Amino acid sequence: MINLNKHINNRILMENNYINISFALFLINLMIYWTNVALKRSNILQRLGTIINISANLALSISLILRWIYNGYFPLSNLYESLIFLTWGLSFLQLILERKNKSPFIGAITTPVGLFTIGFASLSLPDTMKRAAPLVPALRSNWLMMHVSIMIISYAALILGSLLSILFLVLYTIRSTRTNQINLNSNYSIQQLSRINLLQSIDNLSYRIIGLGFPLLTVGIIAGAVWANEAWGSYWSWDPKETWALITWLVFAAYLHSRLNKAWQGKKPAILASVGFVVVWICYLGVNFLGQGLHSYGWFL
Repeated sequence: MINLNKHINNRILMENNYINISFALFLINLMIYWTNVALKRSNILQRLGTIINISANLALSISLILRWIYNGYFPLSNLYESLIFLTWGLSFLQLILERKNKSPFIGAITTPVGLFTIGFASLSLPDTMKRAAPLVPALRSNWLMMHVSIMIISYAALILGSLLSILFLVLYTIRSTRTNQINLNSNYSIQQLSRINLLQSIDNLSYRIIGLGFPLLTVGIIAGAVWANEAWGSYWSWDPKETWALITWLVFAAYLHSRLNKAWQGKKPAILASVGFVVVWICYLGVNFLGQGLHSYGWFL
Protein backbone atom coordinates (compact mmCIF):
# COMPACT_ATOMS: atom_id res chain seq x y z
CA MET A 1 0.00 0.00 0.00
CA ILE A 2 2.86 2.36 0.88
CA ASN A 3 4.55 1.64 -2.45
CA LEU A 4 1.26 2.21 -4.29
CA ASN A 5 0.72 5.57 -2.61
CA LYS A 6 4.30 6.54 -3.34
CA HIS A 7 3.82 5.62 -7.00
CA ILE A 8 0.64 7.69 -7.22
CA ASN A 9 2.29 10.67 -5.54
CA ASN A 10 5.26 10.45 -7.91
CA ARG A 11 2.93 10.33 -10.89
CA ILE A 12 0.98 13.37 -9.68
CA LEU A 13 4.23 15.21 -9.01
CA MET A 14 5.45 14.43 -12.52
CA GLU A 15 2.23 15.73 -14.09
CA ASN A 16 2.37 18.88 -11.96
CA ASN A 17 5.98 19.48 -12.96
CA TYR A 18 5.06 19.55 -16.63
CA ILE A 19 2.12 21.88 -15.93
CA ASN A 20 4.37 24.19 -13.90
CA ILE A 21 6.93 24.21 -16.70
CA SER A 22 4.19 25.16 -19.17
CA PHE A 23 2.99 27.97 -16.89
CA ALA A 24 6.52 29.38 -16.61
CA LEU A 25 7.01 29.19 -20.38
CA PHE A 26 3.72 30.99 -21.03
CA LEU A 27 4.76 33.73 -18.60
CA ILE A 28 8.12 34.16 -20.33
CA ASN A 29 6.43 34.20 -23.72
CA LEU A 30 3.98 36.87 -22.58
CA MET A 31 6.88 39.24 -21.91
CA ILE A 32 8.58 38.31 -25.19
CA TYR A 33 5.52 38.84 -27.41
CA TRP A 34 4.44 42.05 -25.71
CA THR A 35 7.98 43.42 -25.93
CA ASN A 36 8.04 42.52 -29.61
CA VAL A 37 4.78 44.38 -30.20
CA ALA A 38 5.61 47.42 -28.07
CA LEU A 39 9.16 47.90 -29.36
CA LYS A 40 10.74 47.39 -32.75
CA ARG A 41 9.63 44.16 -34.37
CA SER A 42 12.36 41.58 -34.06
CA ASN A 43 12.58 38.33 -35.99
CA ILE A 44 14.79 36.93 -33.24
CA LEU A 45 12.13 37.57 -30.58
CA GLN A 46 9.47 36.13 -32.89
CA ARG A 47 11.43 32.93 -33.42
CA LEU A 48 12.25 32.69 -29.72
CA GLY A 49 8.56 33.04 -28.87
CA THR A 50 7.70 30.26 -31.31
CA ILE A 51 10.35 27.94 -29.84
CA ILE A 52 9.08 28.57 -26.31
CA ASN A 53 5.50 28.00 -27.44
CA ILE A 54 6.49 24.67 -28.99
CA SER A 55 8.16 23.71 -25.70
CA ALA A 56 5.06 24.68 -23.69
CA ASN A 57 2.83 22.72 -26.05
CA LEU A 58 5.05 19.64 -25.73
CA ALA A 59 5.01 19.90 -21.93
CA LEU A 60 1.20 20.08 -21.98
CA SER A 61 1.07 17.14 -24.39
CA ILE A 62 3.23 15.02 -22.11
CA SER A 63 1.10 15.92 -19.10
CA LEU A 64 -2.11 14.94 -20.92
CA ILE A 65 -0.59 11.70 -22.27
CA LEU A 66 0.66 10.69 -18.82
CA ARG A 67 -2.76 11.33 -17.34
CA TRP A 68 -4.34 9.31 -20.16
CA ILE A 69 -1.98 6.35 -19.66
CA TYR A 70 -2.22 6.26 -15.86
CA ASN A 71 -5.99 6.71 -15.60
CA GLY A 72 -7.08 4.72 -18.64
CA TYR A 73 -9.34 7.34 -20.23
CA PHE A 74 -8.90 10.43 -22.36
CA PRO A 75 -8.32 13.30 -19.88
CA LEU A 76 -11.44 15.39 -20.46
CA SER A 77 -13.72 14.32 -17.63
CA ASN A 78 -13.50 17.38 -15.37
CA LEU A 79 -12.81 21.11 -15.34
CA TYR A 80 -9.09 20.79 -14.60
CA GLU A 81 -8.46 18.41 -17.49
CA SER A 82 -10.54 20.45 -19.93
CA LEU A 83 -8.67 23.66 -19.00
CA ILE A 84 -5.34 21.96 -19.66
CA PHE A 85 -6.64 20.65 -22.98
CA LEU A 86 -8.00 24.10 -23.91
CA THR A 87 -4.58 25.61 -23.17
CA TRP A 88 -2.99 22.95 -25.36
CA GLY A 89 -5.48 23.74 -28.15
CA LEU A 90 -4.78 27.47 -27.96
CA SER A 91 -1.01 27.00 -28.13
CA PHE A 92 -1.33 24.46 -30.96
CA LEU A 93 -3.51 26.79 -33.05
CA GLN A 94 -1.11 29.62 -32.33
CA LEU A 95 1.74 27.56 -33.78
CA ILE A 96 -0.25 26.88 -36.95
CA LEU A 97 -1.23 30.53 -37.39
CA GLU A 98 2.29 31.80 -36.76
CA ARG A 99 3.57 29.47 -39.42
CA LYS A 100 1.12 31.00 -41.92
CA ASN A 101 1.28 34.57 -40.64
CA LYS A 102 4.37 36.10 -38.99
CA SER A 103 2.42 38.82 -37.18
CA PRO A 104 3.53 39.22 -33.52
CA PHE A 105 -0.05 40.13 -32.61
CA ILE A 106 -1.10 36.46 -32.75
CA GLY A 107 1.15 35.44 -29.88
CA ALA A 108 0.52 38.71 -28.03
CA ILE A 109 -3.22 38.03 -27.74
CA THR A 110 -3.16 34.22 -27.48
CA THR A 111 -0.50 33.88 -24.78
CA PRO A 112 -2.43 35.83 -22.08
CA VAL A 113 -5.46 33.56 -22.54
CA GLY A 114 -3.29 30.45 -22.33
CA LEU A 115 -1.61 31.86 -19.24
CA PHE A 116 -5.01 32.55 -17.68
CA THR A 117 -6.43 29.08 -18.38
CA ILE A 118 -3.41 27.15 -17.16
CA GLY A 119 -3.02 29.48 -14.19
CA PHE A 120 -6.66 29.07 -13.25
CA ALA A 121 -6.36 25.29 -13.56
CA SER A 122 -3.16 24.93 -11.55
CA LEU A 123 -3.49 27.73 -8.98
CA SER A 124 -7.21 28.32 -8.38
CA LEU A 125 -8.80 24.88 -8.48
CA PRO A 126 -8.69 22.80 -5.28
CA ASP A 127 -6.66 19.61 -5.27
CA THR A 128 -9.84 17.54 -5.09
CA MET A 129 -10.83 18.82 -8.55
CA LYS A 130 -7.42 18.07 -10.00
CA ARG A 131 -7.41 14.42 -9.00
CA ALA A 132 -8.57 11.85 -11.50
CA ALA A 133 -11.59 9.82 -10.45
CA PRO A 134 -13.46 6.84 -11.92
CA LEU A 135 -15.77 7.93 -14.71
CA VAL A 136 -19.48 8.10 -14.00
CA PRO A 137 -21.55 5.73 -16.20
CA ALA A 138 -22.62 8.46 -18.64
CA LEU A 139 -18.98 9.28 -19.43
CA ARG A 140 -17.90 5.68 -20.06
CA SER A 141 -18.26 6.03 -23.78
CA ASN A 142 -16.09 6.51 -26.85
CA TRP A 143 -18.12 9.66 -27.45
CA LEU A 144 -16.23 11.32 -24.57
CA MET A 145 -13.07 11.71 -26.63
CA MET A 146 -14.85 12.73 -29.85
CA HIS A 147 -17.48 15.12 -28.52
CA VAL A 148 -15.54 16.93 -25.80
CA SER A 149 -12.24 17.21 -27.68
CA ILE A 150 -13.96 18.65 -30.77
CA MET A 151 -15.95 21.09 -28.66
CA ILE A 152 -12.88 22.37 -26.82
CA ILE A 153 -10.83 22.71 -30.01
CA SER A 154 -13.74 24.68 -31.49
CA TYR A 155 -13.77 26.89 -28.38
CA ALA A 156 -10.04 27.50 -28.81
CA ALA A 157 -10.49 28.49 -32.46
CA LEU A 158 -13.49 30.72 -31.76
CA ILE A 159 -11.75 32.39 -28.80
CA LEU A 160 -8.68 33.11 -30.93
CA GLY A 161 -10.75 34.38 -33.85
CA SER A 162 -12.80 36.60 -31.54
CA LEU A 163 -9.65 37.98 -29.91
CA LEU A 164 -8.41 39.02 -33.34
CA SER A 165 -11.73 40.79 -33.93
CA ILE A 166 -11.32 42.63 -30.61
CA LEU A 167 -7.80 43.59 -31.70
CA PHE A 168 -9.24 44.80 -35.02
CA LEU A 169 -11.72 47.03 -33.17
CA VAL A 170 -8.98 48.49 -30.96
CA LEU A 171 -6.71 49.29 -33.91
CA TYR A 172 -9.68 50.55 -35.95
CA THR A 173 -10.62 52.95 -33.15
CA ILE A 174 -7.03 54.19 -32.83
CA ARG A 175 -6.79 54.74 -36.57
CA SER A 176 -10.12 56.59 -36.69
CA THR A 177 -9.07 58.83 -33.80
CA ARG A 178 -5.78 59.73 -35.43
CA THR A 179 -7.50 60.35 -38.74
CA ASN A 180 -9.80 62.88 -37.09
CA GLN A 181 -6.95 64.60 -35.22
CA ILE A 182 -4.29 64.81 -37.90
CA ASN A 183 -4.54 66.48 -41.29
CA LEU A 184 -3.49 64.00 -43.92
CA ASN A 185 -0.25 64.69 -45.74
CA SER A 186 1.82 62.52 -48.05
CA ASN A 187 3.88 60.93 -45.27
CA TYR A 188 0.85 60.26 -43.11
CA SER A 189 -1.00 58.75 -46.07
CA ILE A 190 1.69 56.08 -46.36
CA GLN A 191 1.33 55.28 -42.65
CA GLN A 192 -2.44 55.25 -43.06
CA LEU A 193 -2.19 52.78 -45.93
CA SER A 194 0.05 50.53 -43.82
CA ARG A 195 -2.48 50.57 -40.98
CA ILE A 196 -5.32 49.76 -43.39
CA ASN A 197 -3.38 46.75 -44.71
CA LEU A 198 -2.74 45.61 -41.12
CA LEU A 199 -6.45 45.95 -40.27
CA GLN A 200 -7.46 43.97 -43.35
CA SER A 201 -4.93 41.26 -42.53
CA ILE A 202 -6.21 40.92 -38.95
CA ASP A 203 -9.84 40.99 -40.10
CA ASN A 204 -9.27 38.29 -42.71
CA LEU A 205 -7.32 36.12 -40.27
CA SER A 206 -10.12 36.42 -37.71
CA TYR A 207 -12.66 35.40 -40.37
CA ARG A 208 -10.62 32.36 -41.40
CA ILE A 209 -10.12 31.13 -37.83
CA ILE A 210 -13.79 31.54 -36.95
CA GLY A 211 -14.53 29.76 -40.23
CA LEU A 212 -12.49 26.84 -38.85
CA GLY A 213 -14.02 26.87 -35.37
CA PHE A 214 -17.65 27.07 -36.48
CA PRO A 215 -17.85 23.72 -38.36
CA LEU A 216 -15.99 22.07 -35.47
CA LEU A 217 -18.59 23.51 -33.09
CA THR A 218 -21.34 22.18 -35.35
CA VAL A 219 -19.85 18.69 -35.45
CA GLY A 220 -19.30 18.78 -31.68
CA ILE A 221 -22.92 19.72 -30.99
CA ILE A 222 -24.21 16.98 -33.29
CA ALA A 223 -21.89 14.41 -31.67
CA GLY A 224 -23.08 15.57 -28.26
CA ALA A 225 -26.71 15.14 -29.29
CA VAL A 226 -26.06 11.58 -30.45
CA TRP A 227 -24.19 10.81 -27.22
CA ALA A 228 -26.99 12.36 -25.13
CA ASN A 229 -29.53 10.11 -26.82
CA GLU A 230 -27.35 7.09 -26.09
CA ALA A 231 -26.77 8.08 -22.44
CA TRP A 232 -30.05 9.75 -21.44
CA GLY A 233 -32.54 8.74 -24.14
CA SER A 234 -32.96 12.26 -25.57
CA TYR A 235 -31.07 14.16 -28.24
CA TRP A 236 -31.72 17.53 -26.62
CA SER A 237 -32.84 18.42 -23.10
CA TRP A 238 -32.20 22.21 -22.89
CA ASP A 239 -29.51 21.67 -20.29
CA PRO A 240 -27.71 25.02 -19.56
CA LYS A 241 -24.62 23.85 -21.42
CA GLU A 242 -26.69 22.78 -24.42
CA THR A 243 -28.61 26.04 -24.45
CA TRP A 244 -25.48 28.17 -24.40
CA ALA A 245 -23.83 25.97 -27.03
CA LEU A 246 -26.82 26.75 -29.27
CA ILE A 247 -26.52 30.47 -28.49
CA THR A 248 -22.82 30.32 -29.34
CA TRP A 249 -23.63 28.57 -32.61
CA LEU A 250 -26.24 31.21 -33.53
CA VAL A 251 -23.90 34.13 -32.78
CA PHE A 252 -21.11 32.82 -34.98
CA ALA A 253 -23.55 31.65 -37.64
CA ALA A 254 -24.79 35.24 -37.83
CA TYR A 255 -21.19 36.47 -38.06
CA LEU A 256 -20.31 34.12 -40.90
CA HIS A 257 -23.59 34.83 -42.69
CA SER A 258 -22.90 38.57 -42.60
CA ARG A 259 -19.40 38.01 -43.97
CA LEU A 260 -20.45 35.59 -46.70
CA ASN A 261 -23.21 37.75 -48.16
CA LYS A 262 -21.17 40.92 -47.52
CA ALA A 263 -24.07 42.54 -45.68
CA TRP A 264 -21.61 43.86 -43.10
CA GLN A 265 -17.98 44.74 -43.50
CA GLY A 266 -15.26 45.82 -41.11
CA LYS A 267 -16.46 47.11 -37.76
CA LYS A 268 -19.95 45.56 -37.49
CA PRO A 269 -19.02 41.87 -37.90
CA ALA A 270 -16.01 42.44 -35.62
CA ILE A 271 -18.39 43.69 -32.91
CA LEU A 272 -20.51 40.56 -33.38
CA ALA A 273 -17.43 38.33 -33.11
CA SER A 274 -16.40 40.22 -29.96
CA VAL A 275 -19.79 39.42 -28.45
CA GLY A 276 -19.07 35.83 -29.41
CA PHE A 277 -15.91 35.93 -27.27
CA VAL A 278 -18.04 36.56 -24.17
CA VAL A 279 -20.64 33.99 -25.20
CA VAL A 280 -18.01 31.26 -25.67
CA TRP A 281 -16.67 31.82 -22.15
CA ILE A 282 -20.18 31.74 -20.70
CA CYS A 283 -20.84 28.48 -22.55
CA TYR A 284 -17.55 26.90 -21.57
CA LEU A 285 -17.05 28.18 -18.04
CA GLY A 286 -19.87 30.44 -16.90
CA VAL A 287 -22.75 27.94 -16.86
CA ASN A 288 -20.83 25.81 -14.38
CA PHE A 289 -21.18 28.58 -11.80
CA LEU A 290 -24.88 29.15 -12.49
CA GLY A 291 -26.32 25.81 -11.45
CA GLN A 292 -26.37 22.07 -11.92
CA GLY A 293 -27.10 20.33 -15.16
CA LEU A 294 -26.44 17.17 -17.08
CA HIS A 295 -22.94 18.46 -17.89
CA SER A 296 -21.92 19.10 -14.28
CA TYR A 297 -19.79 16.01 -13.74
CA GLY A 298 -16.54 16.99 -12.08
CA TRP A 299 -17.29 20.70 -12.32
CA PHE A 300 -18.38 23.33 -9.84
CA LEU A 301 -21.69 22.24 -8.30
